[in-house]
Amino acid sequence: MAIELTGLSKQYGDVTALNSVSLTVRRGEIFGFLGPNGAGKSTTIDILLDFVRPTAGTATVLGYDAQDDSMAVRQAVGILPDGYHLYDRLTARQHLEFAIASKGSDDDPIELLERVGIADAADRKAGGFSKGMKQRLVLAMALAGSPELLILDEPSTGLDPNGAREMRDIIRAERNRGATVFFSSHILEQVEAVCDRVGILRNGELVAVDTIDALRDALGTDTRLVLTVESVTDDMVNAVAVLPEVTGVHADSETRLTVTCAPETKTAVMHALEAAGGTVVDFDIEETSLEEMFAAYTTDDDTATSSEDEDDRELVAPSAESEEVRA
Repeated sequence: MAIELTGLSKQYGDVTALNSVSLTVRRGEIFGFLGPNGAGKSTTIDILLDFVRPTAGTATVLGYDAQDDSMAVRQAVGILPDGYHLYDRLTARQHLEFAIASKGSDDDPIELLERVGIADAADRKAGGFSKGMKQRLVLAMALAGSPELLILDEPSTGLDPNGAREMRDIIRAERNRGATVFFSSHILEQVEAVCDRVGILRNGELVAVDTIDALRDALGTDTRLVLTVESVTDDMVNAVAVLPEVTGVHADSETRLTVTCAPETKTAVMHALEAAGGTVVDFDIEETSLEEMFAAYTTDDDTATSSEDEDDRELVAPSAESEEVRA
């Protein structure tokens, strides 16, 4: 496993931040760590990197104990922290030279800066960089030494849409190289686009761990069936509305009908329309959006958990941002 938490607990005085947490991240996967701001994503990462010590239990990173072998962990891991500090008077090239030296690698600073799209700013001082450029620079530092594991805390912060797309491309390229990528985010589109699996934090617990498709299925949420017909009539609306497992019918226009129903009811809906004199010209099925899924897992106390092992479902930690570059 790339990351393994076993019975991990953390106390801050009278506050229980982690309570017997167990979670695994497989080698070679892109794992997304989701949760609202303040849910504990950054604190969890700090424990993995030995910036915060657990009260009980163990955290293992690439086979190393995160506390006993913290130097080995940092050598093998590339880090983009959520809170970081760059040296305003140093250039981008100088920052990369420092990161490369700390990893004992022979990377070319310009090649790393090219990968993140700021090679033309190699000899500019970081103090004049925008937030997005600083984010790219810290990512370039994280890539030094071809790390086995990338730990990225909110990697798209400060990036415009093109920068976010380039970030996704870099994450995929690292996975294709054989690296594991573990990243926290509250930008759901980024997660859906690249992750093999995700974990969702809610109120101090990891309430689900699985693929996004499996999490949608586990919710058992209704499907939206959007039908185009020759002409919507009251008879059609009434015929569909009385069907079991149909929870909503709305005439969007004279020719379009949206039906909210259980997935297995779609065929019955179309048969009912035809029996009421309708002719279905076209139809489309809208999945539960990632935003809706996220809301269901983070606000509903009775939300179903995923099909993963029970050991992958409990995590709690308050937010605690780091203020240093950890290359």
